[in-house]
Amino acid sequence: MTAADCFWLAPALDALRTAHRAGRSGHALLIHADPGCGGEVLANWVAQLHLCRRDRPPCGECADCRHCATGQHPDLFAVAPTGDSRQIRVEDVRAFSAELALTSHGGGHRVGIVSPADALNVMAANALLKTLEEPPPRTLIVLVSASPSRLPATIRSRCMRLRVSAPGRAASLEWLAGRGKEGDLAAAADVLGDAPLALLEADIAGIARVRTESELALGEVERGRTDPAQLAERWSRDDYGLRLACIEAWLTARIRLSATAPTGNIAAQFGLLDALRELRREIDAPLNKSVALERWLWRLAGADDKRAGEAPAQRGG
Repeated sequence: MTAADCFWLAPALDALRTAHRAGRSGHALLIHADPGCGGEVLANWVAQLHLCRRDRPPCGECADCRHCATGQHPDLFAVAPTGDSRQIRVEDVRAFSAELALTSHGGGHRVGIVSPADALNVMAANALLKTLEEPPPRTLIVLVSASPSRLPATIRSRCMRLRVSAPGRAASLEWLAGRGKEGDLAAAADVLGDAPLALLEADIAGIARVRTESELALGEVERGRTDPAQLAERWSRDDYGLRLACIEAWLTARIRLSATAPTGNIAAQFGLLDALRELRREIDAPLNKSVALERWLWRLAGADDKRAGEAPAQRGG
């Protein structure tokens, strides 16, 4: 997938070309892209824009562009979480910065991509800040983030900002259908959001299966026919992120219905939605997912905080 294939990136491409021709690219760019909307695709295109040596870059055909597309260009560097870690570590940023400080192989720019930038831990962010404060000449650092608010303000303030939003639902589904994607794409978009690239790679039938199973189980929890502890333990080990997305889609649909045909305590439903979104924000945090989800399910079942807190002890006895 290239940036040219993603119609919703066209305004960003035009803006970046104009800035590059005018010599206003700066030394750091922060791409704020919704998940599944091509932030990394755009970052790679920016690398081609700066490393292609044709008259009207990026041509997409020369050796520089091809090497950028495969991540093999000698003047292109990237840093991301490695191994089982979900964080970008300080030693990785230091190595990244050291590479950017070397002389360019092609005699031109050097480009570094940090993605997802909000995965930088505190020490890594401080190390990157030093490079942003004193960047090597003819160097561009591109940060890609779906949640730039998680980045230190000192890093954000040193970057040009570019916002990339998801296209509208109808346009997104038409684009997917044009690429042969089949199934209930609208229902999948309710779960994953209007994220064309995420939907393009998704198992549409699998999402429908998990959503149906999840909604049936949630109804059983509300009726007191399912043990939240056992359900939370199973779900925490089985497509946890997708489960949370399916639950949010289910709860959001209920809230919308309540706006026209009251079906319960709307304030309580919004409280459940806020708590669920907090679980999704902390999905990469080192917490006990089973316990966190269990507490949410007890809350859905109408249990008070005391019962939710005592449930693990009662099971242990």
